[in-house]
Formats: sequence, C-alpha cells, structure tokens
Amino acid sequence: MFLSAFLSIIGLGFLCWLLFNLAVYALPFFVAITVGYYAFENGAGPLGAIALALFAGVTALVLGQMAFATIRSSLIRLSLGALYALPAGVAGFHAANGLAETGDAGETWTLVFASIGAITVGVTAWTRMASLAGPEVRESV
Repeated sequence: MFLSAFLSIIGLGFLCWLLFNLAVYALPFFVAITVGYYAFENGAGPLGAIALALFAGVTALVLGQMAFATIRSSLIRLSLGALYALPAGVAGFHAANGLAETGDAGETWTLVFASIGAITVGVTAWTRMASLAGPEVRESV
C-alpha cells in the first residue's frame, strides 16, 4: 500500500515536471503536427511528412525566439509571448483537469484546479520563452 502511494506521487511529480519543461514547445508542436498532417494528406508520404513537420516545428521555435530577442517593442513582445503561452495554458488546463478528475474532486474544485494549472503552465511558458531569448531580454523585461 505504501509503495503504490509513493510510486503514484513520484509518477505524478514526473508528469508535472515534464509538463512544465515542455510547456514552451506547445505552439511549435502544434505547428509541426498541423504541417505533418497536411503534408501527409497531400501525398508527401510518411517520411516526407515527418521531415516537413520537424522542419516546421523547429522553424516556429527558432523564429519565435529570434523575434522575442530582437524586437524591442513591449506590445509586440507581449503578443509574441502570449502566442506561445496560450497553447501551453490550454495544455496545462487539460492536464490539470485530468489529474483532478482522477482524485474524485467535485466538479467545481476540478475546474478550479484546472484553471490554476492553466495559469501556472502559461506563466511558466512565458518565463521559459523569455529565458530562451537570452539574458539581455530578461534584463529589459
């Protein structure tokens, strides 16, 4: 009994750690999956679709980081950060919602925990996006 509870806590902690570390990659992952499906449905084949998906995802991440690092306008930087943080927040909402439902909490508490998870993961993605852009950007934010 103790071992299963301990392993459950370790597994839950690992999933939360994984979610926080991968939060900033939600938008590039979405771009990669969308481009991959589109390429596959239009006859690129499995290997071509995978290659195009990888290229599109990496391009979305690198261009976002470069834009965040070079653009000095606070409004544009805020919009770019929100563009990367919102898909991460949606992913955080659904992950926290699934975890809260397994705990047999009521519907209201499940939504409260899921909303807290969405905000936390979105802020984490915003912070990671700023940190990936470089130290000179963090000092000006």
